[in-house]
Amino acid sequence: MDLLSDILDSLSLQGQFYFRTCFSNPFSINVPDYASVIRFHYAVQGDCYVRTGDDPPVFLRQGDLVLVPGGAAHILSDTPDREPAPLDQVKADNEYDGGPVFVVGEGCENAATHLMCGHFDFAVGGSHPLLRSLPKLLHVSASMRSSAFWLDEALRLMARQMAEDNPGSMAVVRRMSEIIFIETVRSSAPQSPQLAGLMEALGDPKISRALQAMHHNVAANWTVEALAGEAAMSRSRFAARFQELVGCGPLTYLAEWRLQKACALLRQGQVSIQEVAGRIGYQSPAAFTRAFANMFGESPTSFRARLAA
Repeated sequence: MDLLSDILDSLSLQGQFYFRTCFSNPFSINVPDYASVIRFHYAVQGDCYVRTGDDPPVFLRQGDLVLVPGGAAHILSDTPDREPAPLDQVKADNEYDGGPVFVVGEGCENAATHLMCGHFDFAVGGSHPLLRSLPKLLHVSASMRSSAFWLDEALRLMARQMAEDNPGSMAVVRRMSEIIFIETVRSSAPQSPQLAGLMEALGDPKISRALQAMHHNVAANWTVEALAGEAAMSRSRFAARFQELVGCGPLTYLAEWRLQKACALLRQGQVSIQEVAGRIGYQSPAAFTRAFANMFGESPTSFRARLAA
């Protein structure tokens, strides 16, 4: 089993594309927060600064990609300290009509900076140590892309699709953006110790066997001892190593993964609450409902009804 693919499939990763920008200097735009998404900006031409909170600005050069996890508010600007205007105001001032190209200033022919902007979103309730391990901002420079073949190719293809504007281009861009997310996570692990640890766990010959076992048979009555046996490690060594790499204990991981699988089943809308509980390893619907409510703040029944509304 490909663990990373299983995680992203269960979380229902989807790429969404907003627009291609043509920004003429001067510009400074405050992009508001948008909960539960990971925004991205790819510098097709020119450069700009990206600022999040009080952190130092990141200089985005031509060919660079930046991801802003958690939907955090951020600023795109031509200088590191220019006072920003709200995004909605900039759209109104430049008469943006919701089309595929967002022009600020003198038009695309004279624009200093061209970006491709969008976001990655996940299913309602989607949570995993992978998402929590992402730093406030992931910056992939053009030089980093040189050692990440698939990421480099995907970004080039996405840029060509947008430039050519052929039938089906938007569908291609959305699908390519999902590849870009996966490749960015792989290549950016050194930027976050938590992400590096988790990616190491997915490939670790021992810890990954325990993760494979939990993912393959989520309903099994797993114990730390049993999982340590899958990893061919002592109980104490396994528990310590798992905590070190994944950032939580093995049974904590299992409990959360079970509830993520429950969310996926509830989104399908064709499985009873009792059946969902049994499929993910709960002995009773009542115990499952309590665990679900503790994590998501609502019952499985309410969760399903909200999605169907």
